Amino acid sequence: MVSESVAQPGVFRRNRGKLILAAVVATMVGLLVSWTTITLTFSYSDGDRIGYVQKFSHKGWICRTWEGELAMSPVPGATPQIFEFTVRDESVAKRLAAAEGKKVALHYKEKRGVPSSCFGDTRYFIADVRILGQ
Repeated sequence: MVSESVAQPGVFRRNRGKLILAAVVATMVGLLVSWTTITLTFSYSDGDRIGYVQKFSHKGWICRTWEGELAMSPVPGATPQIFEFTVRDESVAKRLAAAEGKKVALHYKEKRGVPSSCFGDTRYFIADVRILGQ
């Protein structure tokens, strides 16, 4: 009597579609995390803006960030140009809040391509604050 053994398909063969889908999702998540890390690490540009902080508030439902506006006027009496910015560092936010009403120089780093507004509403992130005219 000859016994026939029926070959069972392997685990990988049975779940091939699920494994491919999981690999695609993991790759997409990995690319998104990599892109976010790159955009938050490297700056497109950086510089200083000088003026008076006109508005500074802690905003957001889930991802709360410090958002503000700096009124810059090139000539006294002229209509000020508004520079909108984001502060991610708590110590910088405290120093900026303490400098409200004073002329300040904000050192910013421009981050382009950040994939979510969870990191800030603007692309200008303040790295340092200097109070001027003391």
